[in-house]
Amino acid sequence: MFVDHLELKDFRSYEAAKLDIGPGVSVFVGPNGHGKTNLVEAVEYLSTLSSHRVSADAPLIRAGTSQAIVRALVVAGRDDPRKLLLELEINAGRANHARINRAPVRRMRDFIGALRTVVFSPEDLAMVKGDPTDRRAFLDALVITRWPRLAGVKSDYDRVLRQRNTLLKTLARRSSRVDGGDVATLDVWNERLAQFGAELLAARLATLSDLMPYARASYAAIAPVNNRVDARYKSSLGGLSELLGYATDGAPGELPEAADTDDEVRTPAPGPDQLAVLMMDAMAARRGDELARGVTLVGPHRDDVTLTIGTLPAKGYASHGESWSLALALRLGSLDMLRADDVEPVLVLDDVFAELDVTRRDRLADAVAKAEQVLVTAAVGSDVPGQLNGQRFDVDLRGSAHAGHEESATGPRVSIVSPALSTGSVHRSVDND
Repeated sequence: MFVDHLELKDFRSYEAAKLDIGPGVSVFVGPNGHGKTNLVEAVEYLSTLSSHRVSADAPLIRAGTSQAIVRALVVAGRDDPRKLLLELEINAGRANHARINRAPVRRMRDFIGALRTVVFSPEDLAMVKGDPTDRRAFLDALVITRWPRLAGVKSDYDRVLRQRNTLLKTLARRSSRVDGGDVATLDVWNERLAQFGAELLAARLATLSDLMPYARASYAAIAPVNNRVDARYKSSLGGLSELLGYATDGAPGELPEAADTDDEVRTPAPGPDQLAVLMMDAMAARRGDELARGVTLVGPHRDDVTLTIGTLPAKGYASHGESWSLALALRLGSLDMLRADDVEPVLVLDDVFAELDVTRRDRLADAVAKAEQVLVTAAVGSDVPGQLNGQRFDVDLRGSAHAGHEESATGPRVSIVSPALSTGSVHRSVDND
Protein backbone atom coordinates (compact mmCIF):
# COMPACT_ATOMS: atom_id res chain seq x y z
CA MET A 1 0.00 0.00 0.00
CA PHE A 2 1.28 3.47 -0.82
CA VAL A 3 0.16 7.06 -1.32
CA ASP A 4 0.74 7.97 -4.95
CA HIS A 5 -0.56 11.55 -4.87
CA LEU A 6 -1.34 13.96 -2.03
CA GLU A 7 -3.31 17.20 -2.12
CA LEU A 8 -3.90 19.67 0.70
CA LYS A 9 -6.11 22.74 0.90
CA ASP A 10 -5.95 24.98 3.98
CA PHE A 11 -4.38 22.17 6.00
CA ARG A 12 -2.07 23.47 8.75
CA SER A 13 0.25 26.01 7.13
CA TYR A 14 -0.58 25.04 3.54
CA GLU A 15 -2.97 27.13 1.51
CA ALA A 16 -2.66 24.58 -1.29
CA ALA A 17 -0.33 21.70 -2.05
CA LYS A 18 -0.15 19.01 -4.71
CA LEU A 19 2.55 16.39 -4.49
CA ASP A 20 3.36 13.16 -6.32
CA ILE A 21 5.04 10.71 -3.97
CA GLY A 22 4.86 7.09 -5.10
CA PRO A 23 6.32 3.92 -3.55
CA GLY A 24 9.71 3.57 -1.92
CA VAL A 25 11.50 6.03 0.34
CA SER A 26 10.64 9.75 0.32
CA VAL A 27 12.58 12.08 2.63
CA PHE A 28 11.21 15.55 3.45
CA VAL A 29 13.99 17.83 4.68
CA GLY A 30 13.55 21.32 6.09
CA PRO A 31 14.03 23.47 9.18
CA ASN A 32 11.65 23.03 12.06
CA GLY A 33 8.43 24.95 11.56
CA HIS A 34 8.66 24.92 7.76
CA GLY A 35 5.86 22.44 7.11
CA LYS A 36 7.51 19.09 6.45
CA THR A 37 5.71 17.31 9.28
CA ASN A 38 2.41 18.79 8.13
CA LEU A 39 2.69 16.74 4.93
CA VAL A 40 3.08 13.38 6.67
CA GLU A 41 0.58 14.35 9.36
CA ALA A 42 -2.02 14.66 6.59
CA VAL A 43 -1.28 11.08 5.54
CA GLU A 44 -1.62 9.91 9.14
CA TYR A 45 -4.94 11.72 9.53
CA LEU A 46 -6.33 10.06 6.41
CA SER A 47 -5.48 6.72 7.99
CA THR A 48 -6.69 7.15 11.57
CA LEU A 49 -8.72 10.38 11.72
CA SER A 50 -6.26 11.45 14.40
CA SER A 51 -2.83 13.02 14.74
CA HIS A 52 0.14 12.16 16.94
CA ARG A 53 0.67 15.90 17.45
CA VAL A 54 -2.72 17.20 18.64
CA SER A 55 -5.88 15.76 20.15
CA ALA A 56 -8.33 18.17 18.48
CA ASP A 57 -9.02 19.03 14.85
CA ALA A 58 -8.93 22.83 15.18
CA PRO A 59 -5.12 23.19 14.78
CA LEU A 60 -5.30 21.25 11.50
CA ILE A 61 -7.28 24.03 9.83
CA ARG A 62 -5.25 26.93 8.46
CA ALA A 63 -5.68 30.13 10.48
CA GLY A 64 -8.39 32.37 9.06
CA THR A 65 -10.25 29.56 7.30
CA SER A 66 -13.08 27.27 8.37
CA GLN A 67 -12.30 24.09 6.47
CA ALA A 68 -9.30 21.97 5.54
CA ILE A 69 -9.30 19.37 2.77
CA VAL A 70 -6.96 16.39 2.49
CA ARG A 71 -7.09 14.24 -0.62
CA ALA A 72 -4.93 11.26 -1.57
CA LEU A 73 -4.76 8.65 -4.29
CA VAL A 74 -3.85 5.36 -2.60
CA VAL A 75 -2.60 2.34 -4.54
CA ALA A 76 -3.05 -1.14 -3.06
CA GLY A 77 0.53 -2.18 -3.88
CA ARG A 78 3.32 -2.30 -6.41
CA ASP A 79 1.85 -5.51 -7.82
CA ASP A 80 -1.77 -4.58 -7.17
CA PRO A 81 -3.06 -1.69 -9.32
CA ARG A 82 -6.31 -1.16 -7.40
CA LYS A 83 -6.72 2.47 -6.37
CA LEU A 84 -8.77 4.46 -3.90
CA LEU A 85 -9.34 8.21 -3.94
CA LEU A 86 -9.69 9.29 -0.31
CA GLU A 87 -11.05 12.74 0.57
CA LEU A 88 -11.56 14.36 3.96
CA GLU A 89 -13.19 17.67 4.85
CA ILE A 90 -12.16 18.87 8.31
CA ASN A 91 -14.63 21.51 9.45
CA ALA A 92 -14.37 24.04 12.26
CA GLY A 93 -17.32 23.71 14.61
CA ARG A 94 -19.15 21.25 12.35
CA ALA A 95 -19.06 17.56 11.54
CA ASN A 96 -16.30 16.36 9.26
CA HIS A 97 -17.11 14.60 6.00
CA ALA A 98 -15.35 11.87 4.04
CA ARG A 99 -15.57 10.34 0.58
CA ILE A 100 -14.10 7.21 -0.97
CA ASN A 101 -13.90 7.28 -4.76
CA ARG A 102 -16.10 10.39 -4.54
CA ALA A 103 -18.92 8.50 -2.78
CA PRO A 104 -19.87 9.99 0.62
CA VAL A 105 -19.11 7.87 3.67
CA ARG A 106 -22.15 7.72 5.95
CA ARG A 107 -20.20 7.31 9.19
CA MET A 108 -16.68 8.63 9.71
CA ARG A 109 -15.71 5.42 11.51
CA ASP A 110 -16.27 3.55 8.21
CA PHE A 111 -13.49 5.61 6.62
CA ILE A 112 -10.84 4.25 8.98
CA GLY A 113 -8.78 1.44 7.48
CA ALA A 114 -8.90 2.49 3.85
CA LEU A 115 -5.29 3.59 4.37
CA ARG A 116 -3.09 1.90 7.00
CA THR A 117 -0.09 3.59 8.58
CA VAL A 118 2.52 2.96 11.26
CA VAL A 119 3.88 6.26 12.60
CA PHE A 120 7.23 6.66 14.40
CA SER A 121 7.66 10.02 16.16
CA PRO A 122 9.48 11.58 19.14
CA GLU A 123 6.19 11.29 21.04
CA ASP A 124 6.65 7.49 21.00
CA LEU A 125 8.88 7.78 24.04
CA ALA A 126 5.69 8.36 26.05
CA MET A 127 4.73 4.74 25.42
CA VAL A 128 7.60 3.79 27.71
CA LYS A 129 7.98 6.77 30.04
CA GLY A 130 4.50 8.25 30.01
CA ASP A 131 1.19 7.64 31.74
CA PRO A 132 -1.17 4.66 31.30
CA THR A 133 -3.19 6.83 28.90
CA ASP A 134 -0.27 6.80 26.45
CA ARG A 135 0.04 3.01 26.48
CA ARG A 136 -3.70 2.51 26.15
CA ALA A 137 -3.73 4.90 23.20
CA PHE A 138 -0.90 2.99 21.49
CA LEU A 139 -2.62 -0.36 21.97
CA ASP A 140 -6.05 0.91 20.89
CA ALA A 141 -4.61 2.52 17.77
CA LEU A 142 -2.93 -0.76 16.86
CA VAL A 143 -6.15 -2.68 17.51
CA ILE A 144 -8.03 -0.35 15.18
CA THR A 145 -5.34 -0.59 12.51
CA ARG A 146 -5.69 -4.40 12.59
CA TRP A 147 -9.49 -4.43 12.76
CA PRO A 148 -10.92 -1.06 11.64
CA ARG A 149 -14.44 -1.92 12.84
CA LEU A 150 -13.09 -1.73 16.41
CA ALA A 151 -13.03 2.06 15.96
CA GLY A 152 -16.79 1.90 16.30
CA VAL A 153 -16.57 -0.33 19.37
CA LYS A 154 -14.10 2.05 21.02
CA SER A 155 -16.33 5.02 20.21
CA ASP A 156 -19.39 3.24 21.60
CA TYR A 157 -17.49 2.28 24.77
CA ASP A 158 -16.38 5.87 25.34
CA ARG A 159 -19.94 7.13 24.78
CA VAL A 160 -21.50 4.64 27.21
CA LEU A 161 -18.74 5.35 29.75
CA ARG A 162 -19.55 9.08 29.67
CA GLN A 163 -23.26 8.39 30.12
CA ARG A 164 -22.66 5.94 32.97
CA ASN A 165 -20.34 8.41 34.71
CA THR A 166 -22.98 11.11 34.40
CA LEU A 167 -25.50 8.84 36.10
CA LEU A 168 -23.02 7.87 38.83
CA LYS A 169 -22.25 11.52 39.56
CA THR A 170 -25.96 12.24 39.88
CA LEU A 171 -26.45 9.30 42.23
CA ALA A 172 -23.38 10.27 44.28
CA ARG A 173 -24.91 13.69 44.95
CA ARG A 174 -28.18 12.06 46.05
CA SER A 175 -26.36 9.63 48.36
CA SER A 176 -28.89 7.75 50.49
CA ARG A 177 -31.83 8.68 48.23
CA VAL A 178 -30.93 6.11 45.53
CA ASP A 179 -34.05 4.04 44.73
CA GLY A 180 -34.84 0.89 42.80
CA GLY A 181 -35.40 2.78 39.58
CA ASP A 182 -31.94 4.29 39.77
CA VAL A 183 -30.40 0.86 40.29
CA ALA A 184 -32.32 -0.54 37.31
CA THR A 185 -31.05 2.29 35.11
CA LEU A 186 -27.50 1.66 36.28
CA ASP A 187 -27.88 -2.03 35.46
CA VAL A 188 -28.79 -1.14 31.88
CA TRP A 189 -25.63 0.93 31.50
CA ASN A 190 -23.62 -1.86 33.12
CA GLU A 191 -24.73 -4.30 30.44
CA ARG A 192 -23.88 -1.88 27.64
CA LEU A 193 -20.49 -1.03 29.12
CA ALA A 194 -19.67 -4.71 29.59
CA GLN A 195 -20.69 -5.47 26.00
CA PHE A 196 -18.41 -2.89 24.39
CA GLY A 197 -15.67 -3.06 27.02
CA ALA A 198 -15.32 -6.82 26.73
CA GLU A 199 -14.95 -6.64 22.97
CA LEU A 200 -12.31 -3.92 23.24
CA LEU A 201 -10.46 -5.77 26.00
CA ALA A 202 -10.45 -9.04 24.04
CA ALA A 203 -8.94 -7.25 21.06
CA ARG A 204 -6.29 -5.59 23.26
CA LEU A 205 -5.27 -8.89 24.84
CA ALA A 206 -5.07 -10.68 21.49
CA THR A 207 -3.07 -7.85 19.94
CA LEU A 208 -0.61 -7.59 22.82
CA SER A 209 -0.09 -11.35 22.77
CA ASP A 210 0.51 -11.31 19.00
CA LEU A 211 2.71 -8.21 19.12
CA MET A 212 5.30 -9.15 21.71
CA PRO A 213 7.16 -11.91 19.81
CA TYR A 214 7.75 -9.42 16.99
CA ALA A 215 8.68 -6.64 19.42
CA ARG A 216 11.21 -8.89 21.16
CA ALA A 217 12.84 -9.75 17.84
CA SER A 218 12.94 -6.06 16.88
CA TYR A 219 14.48 -5.08 20.21
CA ALA A 220 17.18 -7.71 19.75
CA ALA A 221 17.95 -6.25 16.32
CA ILE A 222 18.03 -2.60 17.46
CA ALA A 223 19.46 -2.48 20.98
CA PRO A 224 23.26 -2.39 21.21
CA VAL A 225 23.01 -4.38 24.46
CA ASN A 226 20.24 -6.92 24.27
CA ASN A 227 17.87 -7.85 27.09
CA ARG A 228 14.57 -9.63 26.89
CA VAL A 229 11.62 -7.26 26.72
CA ASP A 230 8.14 -8.16 27.85
CA ALA A 231 4.68 -6.70 28.47
CA ARG A 232 2.13 -7.45 31.15
CA TYR A 233 -1.46 -6.33 30.78
CA LYS A 234 -2.69 -4.83 34.06
CA SER A 235 -6.45 -5.10 34.21
CA SER A 236 -8.94 -3.59 36.62
CA LEU A 237 -10.94 -6.83 36.44
CA GLY A 238 -10.42 -9.38 39.17
CA GLY A 239 -9.94 -12.97 38.03
CA LEU A 240 -8.37 -12.17 34.67
CA SER A 241 -5.07 -13.86 35.51
CA GLU A 242 -6.79 -17.12 36.36
CA LEU A 243 -8.97 -16.97 33.25
CA LEU A 244 -5.91 -16.54 31.07
CA GLY A 245 -4.01 -19.31 32.81
CA TYR A 246 -1.47 -16.86 34.23
CA ALA A 247 0.43 -17.36 37.43
CA THR A 248 -1.83 -16.52 40.34
CA ASP A 249 0.89 -15.30 42.67
CA GLY A 250 1.38 -12.02 40.78
CA ALA A 251 -0.65 -8.85 40.84
CA PRO A 252 -4.27 -9.26 39.65
CA GLY A 253 -4.63 -8.93 35.90
CA GLU A 254 -0.92 -9.00 35.08
CA LEU A 255 0.64 -11.03 32.33
CA PRO A 256 3.09 -13.64 33.59
CA GLU A 257 6.74 -13.79 32.74
CA ALA A 258 7.02 -15.16 29.21
CA ALA A 259 8.74 -18.46 28.62
CA ASP A 260 12.44 -18.37 27.89
CA THR A 261 12.11 -20.20 24.58
CA ASP A 262 11.27 -18.68 21.23
CA ASP A 263 8.52 -21.28 20.78
CA GLU A 264 6.66 -20.29 23.91
CA VAL A 265 3.18 -21.70 24.42
CA ARG A 266 0.68 -18.89 24.87
CA THR A 267 -2.77 -19.32 26.36
CA PRO A 268 -5.36 -18.09 23.87
CA ALA A 269 -6.83 -14.72 24.78
CA PRO A 270 -10.34 -15.02 26.24
CA GLY A 271 -13.34 -14.08 24.17
CA PRO A 272 -15.72 -11.16 24.71
CA ASP A 273 -18.39 -13.33 26.38
CA GLN A 274 -16.04 -14.44 29.15
CA LEU A 275 -14.71 -10.93 29.64
CA ALA A 276 -18.22 -9.46 29.76
CA VAL A 277 -19.02 -11.74 32.70
CA LEU A 278 -15.86 -10.56 34.47
CA MET A 279 -16.81 -6.92 33.84
CA MET A 280 -20.31 -7.41 35.21
CA ASP A 281 -18.93 -9.14 38.30
CA ALA A 282 -16.34 -6.39 38.80
CA MET A 283 -18.95 -3.63 38.53
CA ALA A 284 -21.17 -5.44 41.02
CA ALA A 285 -18.28 -5.81 43.45
CA ARG A 286 -17.34 -2.12 43.18
CA ARG A 287 -20.88 -0.69 43.11
CA GLY A 288 -20.64 0.85 46.55
CA ASP A 289 -17.34 2.55 45.76
CA GLU A 290 -18.62 3.80 42.40
CA LEU A 291 -21.79 5.25 43.93
CA ALA A 292 -19.74 6.98 46.62
CA ARG A 293 -17.18 8.42 44.20
CA GLY A 294 -19.43 9.03 41.19
CA VAL A 295 -17.09 7.44 38.65
CA THR A 296 -16.62 4.12 36.84
CA LEU A 297 -13.77 2.24 38.52
CA VAL A 298 -13.49 -0.87 36.31
CA GLY A 299 -13.07 -1.39 32.59
CA PRO A 300 -10.50 -0.96 29.82
CA HIS A 301 -10.25 2.79 30.52
CA ARG A 302 -8.61 1.96 33.89
CA ASP A 303 -6.05 -0.52 32.54
CA ASP A 304 -2.33 -0.25 31.81
CA VAL A 305 0.49 -2.20 30.19
CA THR A 306 3.68 -2.76 32.19
CA LEU A 307 6.70 -2.88 29.88
CA THR A 308 9.84 -4.56 31.17
CA ILE A 309 13.46 -4.79 30.06
CA GLY A 310 15.18 -7.73 31.66
CA THR A 311 13.62 -8.07 35.10
CA LEU A 312 12.83 -4.38 35.71
CA PRO A 313 9.97 -2.12 34.63
CA ALA A 314 11.06 0.10 31.75
CA LYS A 315 9.34 3.13 33.25
CA GLY A 316 11.59 4.55 35.91
CA TYR A 317 14.48 2.13 35.36
CA ALA A 318 15.37 2.11 31.65
CA SER A 319 18.00 4.51 30.33
CA HIS A 320 17.11 7.00 27.61
CA GLY A 321 18.69 4.78 24.98
CA GLU A 322 16.94 1.66 26.26
CA SER A 323 13.62 3.51 26.30
CA TRP A 324 14.09 4.55 22.69
CA SER A 325 15.05 1.01 21.69
CA LEU A 326 11.89 -0.33 23.31
CA ALA A 327 9.67 2.32 21.72
CA LEU A 328 11.15 1.56 18.30
CA ALA A 329 10.76 -2.17 18.91
CA LEU A 330 7.06 -1.72 19.64
CA ARG A 331 6.59 0.19 16.39
CA LEU A 332 8.67 -2.23 14.33
CA GLY A 333 6.89 -5.13 15.97
CA SER A 334 3.59 -3.50 14.98
CA LEU A 335 4.78 -3.35 11.39
CA ASP A 336 5.80 -7.02 11.37
CA MET A 337 2.56 -8.11 13.01
CA LEU A 338 0.50 -6.21 10.44
CA ARG A 339 2.52 -7.82 7.67
CA ALA A 340 1.72 -11.21 9.18
CA ASP A 341 -1.94 -10.12 8.97
CA ASP A 342 -1.31 -9.49 5.23
CA VAL A 343 -1.35 -5.70 5.63
CA GLU A 344 1.53 -3.58 4.25
CA PRO A 345 1.10 -0.17 5.90
CA VAL A 346 2.69 3.13 4.94
CA LEU A 347 5.56 3.92 7.33
CA VAL A 348 5.95 7.47 8.64
CA LEU A 349 9.18 8.37 10.46
CA ASP A 350 8.66 11.91 11.73
CA ASP A 351 11.86 13.54 13.04
CA VAL A 352 12.92 10.25 14.64
CA PHE A 353 16.53 10.02 13.49
CA ALA A 354 17.56 13.22 15.29
CA GLU A 355 16.64 11.49 18.57
CA LEU A 356 18.82 8.41 17.99
CA ASP A 357 22.51 7.61 18.17
CA VAL A 358 24.30 6.39 15.05
CA THR A 359 23.91 2.70 15.90
CA ARG A 360 20.16 2.93 16.42
CA ARG A 361 19.76 5.09 13.30
CA ASP A 362 21.46 2.49 11.13
CA ARG A 363 19.58 -0.43 12.64
CA LEU A 364 16.23 1.31 12.28
CA ALA A 365 17.01 2.22 8.67
CA ASP A 366 17.99 -1.39 7.91
CA ALA A 367 14.70 -2.58 9.38
CA VAL A 368 12.42 -0.29 7.35
CA ALA A 369 14.31 0.29 4.10
CA LYS A 370 12.46 -2.41 2.17
CA ALA A 371 8.96 -1.33 3.18
CA GLU A 372 6.62 -0.52 0.31
CA GLN A 373 6.47 3.16 1.24
CA VAL A 374 8.51 5.06 3.83
CA LEU A 375 7.90 8.77 4.48
CA VAL A 376 10.70 10.40 6.48
CA THR A 377 10.99 13.93 7.85
CA ALA A 378 14.25 15.44 9.09
CA ALA A 379 15.51 18.92 9.91
CA VAL A 380 18.99 17.95 8.67
CA GLY A 381 19.39 15.63 5.73
CA SER A 382 22.57 14.10 7.11
CA ASP A 383 20.57 12.68 10.05
CA VAL A 384 18.95 10.20 7.65
CA PRO A 385 21.06 7.06 7.11
CA GLY A 386 22.26 6.24 3.63
CA GLN A 387 20.14 3.08 3.53
CA LEU A 388 17.12 5.35 3.02
CA ASN A 389 18.37 6.76 -0.27
CA GLY A 390 15.10 7.34 -2.12
CA GLN A 391 13.78 10.64 -3.43
CA ARG A 392 14.37 13.76 -1.36
CA PHE A 393 12.08 16.78 -1.03
CA ASP A 394 13.53 20.01 0.37
CA VAL A 395 10.74 21.98 2.06
CA ASP A 396 11.49 25.69 2.44
CA LEU A 397 9.11 28.38 3.73
CA ARG A 398 11.61 31.21 3.89
CA GLY A 399 9.51 33.45 1.67
CA SER A 400 12.34 34.28 -0.72
CA ALA A 401 13.09 33.06 -4.22
CA HIS A 402 14.14 29.42 -3.99
CA ALA A 403 15.04 26.88 -6.65
CA GLY A 404 14.04 29.32 -9.35
CA HIS A 405 10.57 30.10 -8.00
CA GLU A 406 9.54 33.65 -7.18
CA GLU A 407 7.51 35.11 -4.34
CA SER A 408 3.79 34.58 -4.93
CA ALA A 409 1.21 37.31 -4.50
CA THR A 410 -0.45 35.53 -1.59
CA GLY A 411 2.63 34.66 0.44
CA PRO A 412 5.87 32.70 0.38
CA ARG A 413 6.12 29.87 -2.09
CA VAL A 414 7.14 26.46 -0.82
CA SER A 415 9.64 24.81 -3.10
CA ILE A 416 9.90 21.06 -2.87
CA VAL A 417 12.97 19.92 -4.75
CA SER A 418 13.25 16.26 -5.69
CA PRO A 419 16.43 15.14 -7.43
CA ALA A 420 15.49 12.65 -10.12
CA LEU A 421 17.48 9.46 -10.04
CA SER A 422 19.01 9.88 -13.47
CA THR A 423 17.90 13.13 -15.11
CA GLY A 424 18.96 15.91 -12.77
CA SER A 425 16.47 17.84 -10.63
CA VAL A 426 12.71 17.89 -10.78
CA HIS A 427 11.24 20.99 -9.10
CA ARG A 428 7.81 20.89 -7.53
CA SER A 429 6.21 23.83 -5.80
CA VAL A 430 3.12 24.48 -3.72
CA ASP A 431 1.67 27.79 -2.62
CA ASN A 432 1.62 28.57 1.06
CA ASP A 433 0.07 31.47 2.86
